[in-house]
Order: sequence, then structure tokens, then C-alpha cells
Amino acid sequence: MEIVFRHAVVRRFCAVAVCLVVAGRGLADAGEAVPAVRIGVQGQVGCGPNPKRVERLRITRAGTYENYLVDSGWAGGNRVKITADHVTLRNCEIRNATGNGVGVFADHVVIESCKIHHLLSGTYREQDDAHGVTGDGEDIVIRNCEIYYVSGDAVQFSPDRRPWDNVVIENCTFWTGPLPEDAGGFRRGERPGENAFDSKQVPTNPRSNVTIRNCLFYGWNQPGQISLMAAINAKEHVRVLVENCVFRNNEVCFRLRGPTSRGGALVTIRNCVVYDSRVAVRMEDNIRDLRIERLGFGPGVVRRYHQVGRGPWPGLEIHGEYAAPPFEQLLRRGFP
Repeated sequence: MEIVFRHAVVRRFCAVAVCLVVAGRGLADAGEAVPAVRIGVQGQVGCGPNPKRVERLRITRAGTYENYLVDSGWAGGNRVKITADHVTLRNCEIRNATGNGVGVFADHVVIESCKIHHLLSGTYREQDDAHGVTGDGEDIVIRNCEIYYVSGDAVQFSPDRRPWDNVVIENCTFWTGPLPEDAGGFRRGERPGENAFDSKQVPTNPRSNVTIRNCLFYGWNQPGQISLMAAINAKEHVRVLVENCVFRNNEVCFRLRGPTSRGGALVTIRNCVVYDSRVAVRMEDNIRDLRIERLGFGPGVVRRYHQVGRGPWPGLEIHGEYAAPPFEQLLRRGFP
């Protein structure tokens, strides 16, 4: 069944329950003081009671779209395709596809409290992209979403390198790991995925801007589908701010790439923490004007900084490195 929206939609609200998020995904324990900054998803994510079940959504008119279960039966293409400005997609679940979860080709779009998973194209050995959220446009917010088990990137802007700008990703949890059971063309125990976030742009377009804050990234590690997995793969003609984010069990937490024929990323890292990872910050292609402010390190970080090549590294600034608090404590209490 394919749903095509060509008219105004009456809002359908989900029943929302405030609950504790387990397995390292969010809320403080009952009775604790509310932290200044919570990390990862909060409260209900995905559908509420009695969701409307469809195979695909095509959204062509402005409005709010809530409580849809998009179970795609392993079909391809953008399973939710947004081509209208001023759209909110809230409390939905998108799963079981060989294509992208949400394709955004519009401006002023909010994707909020959605669960996106099991987007698996190709096979483990013959990797093919199926992204969680992708597309292009301006003023796009991805908030309080959980994305996992995708064979491409959890979020990628823009595969076609069209103009895009002002993307905000906040309070999300992006993770991967060995599949608990066979799914699509993948087998139990295989770990799908490339990166949690990946950027693409060309210098002939205006520089694209993205802010990533209050997010949790884990599991982007080996053995994996590609030879170098990263939580954040910032490259090409973009400007990226990452703040108040937590990284754990990743091959590379920040893969930051400088000038090539497609430009180089301008990156600021502010008040983030890394645990149990092979490389915290990997710098490539003589990246310039990289600013790192208050990066905390917990146990299990093999290499804090890896500079690939001889440099120089113009404009590199690193300030305020510190010892991170215990992982569980930080998730319970958040950043002060």
C-alpha cells in the first residue's frame, strides 16, 4: 500500500508517555535533578498506540504527519519522500527496506521522535547504500530520532551534492552492531553500516552548514562493511559544529577531511566525550581551521589524535582537554 498525500492532513496525535530510556539511551533516573543537557533520545520514540500501517508515504503538501508505521516489505526507493515545505514527521517508525528511510527534498522540515531501522541494501560483502535520512534542502531538523541497522549512513546530506543548508541534528541516538537475526540480504552477526553522519558538497555551491548536538553515537566499529567506519565523517564543502555529544565503541569518532577537488570541511568540536574507541579524532588532507574545545577522554581510547600525512595543519586549535566522567554517570546526569 502506498499513501500519497495531496491534501491537508488532520493531525493525528500519538499518546505520549514520559518514560526512562534504558540501555544507555537517555533519561536521568527518577528523582535526580534535571540535567542542563540530556544526551540521546528522550521519551517515546516511534509509533504510539494504533499506528496507521503503510508501505510508503509520499508527502506533497505542508502539514504534520504522525503515528505511521512504514513497513516496506524490503522495497527500494525513499520510503518516506518529502517534497513539500513546512512538513513535520513525528512519532513514526520506518523499517524493512532496501532504500532510504526518509528522503527530504524540501525546506523547513522537522523529523522528530522517529525510529528508523533495518534499511539494508545489497549484502554484507557487496555493500550498497540505504540511508536513514537523506536528501537536500534548507532548515531541516532531525530531533530525538533513533537510527540503526542501515547499510549506508544514518544521516547523509546530500548524495547528489545539490545545495543544502542549516541542518540541525539534536538529541538523536545513532548506532549499529551485529544483527541479532537474518534480515534482507544480511545474515545474523553481520554489522551493517558506513558512518553515522556523512556530508557531501561541491565548492561551486554555497558552503553547507550542519549542527550536531546532544547526540549519542556507538557501534561504528570493525568488523564492518567498509574498511574505515566513523561516527562522523565530515568532508567536502561544509561547515560542521559538533557539541555536547557522546561517542563510544567506534573505530573513528571524528573523521575530519580537508581540501580536495570537492572542498574541505571546516569543523568545530565543543564539549564532547569519547570512550572505548580506536581513534577519537582523525585529521586528513591537511584539514584547516579545525577547532577542538573541551574534548573529554574516558577509558579505552587507543589513540586520541591521528594526523594522516605530514601536514601542515593550518589554524589547528585544541583547548581544554579533560578526563571524562564515567560513561553511565554522564548518560544519567547529562552535561553540566
